[in-house]
Amino acid sequence: MSIEKFSFPTTIHFGPGARKLVAEHLKAQGIKRPLIVTDKGIAALPLLDEFKSSLTGLNAATFAGVYGNPSASQVMAGAAAYQAHGADAVIGLGGGAALDVAKVVGLMATHSGDVLEYAWDHPQVRAITKELPYFIALPTTSGTGSEVGRSSVVSEDASHIKRIIFSPKILAKAVFADPELTLDLPAAITAATGMDALTHNIESYLSPAYHPMCDGIALEGVRIAARALPIAVREPKNIQARADMMMASMMGAVAFQKDLGATHSCAHALGTVLDMHHGLANGIMIDHVMRFNCPAAMNKFRVLAQCAGVETADDASSADAFIAWLSQLKREIAIPARLSVAGADLAQLPRLLDIAEKDICHQTNPRPCTRADFEAIFRAAL
Repeated sequence: MSIEKFSFPTTIHFGPGARKLVAEHLKAQGIKRPLIVTDKGIAALPLLDEFKSSLTGLNAATFAGVYGNPSASQVMAGAAAYQAHGADAVIGLGGGAALDVAKVVGLMATHSGDVLEYAWDHPQVRAITKELPYFIALPTTSGTGSEVGRSSVVSEDASHIKRIIFSPKILAKAVFADPELTLDLPAAITAATGMDALTHNIESYLSPAYHPMCDGIALEGVRIAARALPIAVREPKNIQARADMMMASMMGAVAFQKDLGATHSCAHALGTVLDMHHGLANGIMIDHVMRFNCPAAMNKFRVLAQCAGVETADDASSADAFIAWLSQLKREIAIPARLSVAGADLAQLPRLLDIAEKDICHQTNPRPCTRADFEAIFRAAL
């Protein structure tokens, strides 16, 4: 056996009202001038003003320049706002995009160059050499689990190609996971982000990499999300369902230390070519990719079927039942069954294939996925 390295270091304050603990936590660290990094949608809601009013004794400023898929220019603008405020900490408040930007605002406020030069696959990748500002995260969606992740996904402004800055140094020092922050999410966003969380758990479990700790977390994440997601969509004020989805989201992000699979490669291509919401892209593609994966992981699909409550007498029928359950879940929460409903067409296929084939995620798919395989999957999904 080879030597593996495991790490689960994030401190998480979890539960309704957790956001109210932020001020005292920051003051205990000697913080005086935090910068709140959030998105344009959050900035327009009472939630932001209510949160700022809870930061008694702190001089907090706000950067609300995040929108759509996070981009390099948004990060650089956030870093400029940090310097202009004379900030000494970053508070990430929002969904995955806001948190991904927030993770690296402090990096670019203290380091030279462009943020994409810190991406792991840059030909002259820059090292993070200085201590980063104190960073905490408050998720307002239950999808990416970015609040507990050690990577930031940032798009090139011109091409929209996603780049990944990966380092334990950008991990949040503390997470305040408050399900009350998700109570006003529209049904469509609850559904799309929830499918993202479910996909993370499913794909990380199916990854052939060795990480039994992540396997256990992923399977429990599937079990929780399978029951909570329809309720959260149907009953948006159900605090238990909202809490369950927030936990399933964080569990998925912890589990995908083990890596992901071809669903994510498809979703990254759809985000680049169509600027499609990442969770929606995962939600549309997952049952199509799982159908492709079945022959390579039949026994694992039986375990997934058990977690979803649809296990049958044997591996093959359990795998079929699990994929049928995914399709039914999509119908129940109004995730489109096919890409054409979301604006995709065959003319975009060559570019989708170029990006999906180059994407790193499918390298840990349980079944090797060639360009021809991606074409068959995308055609079936259209």
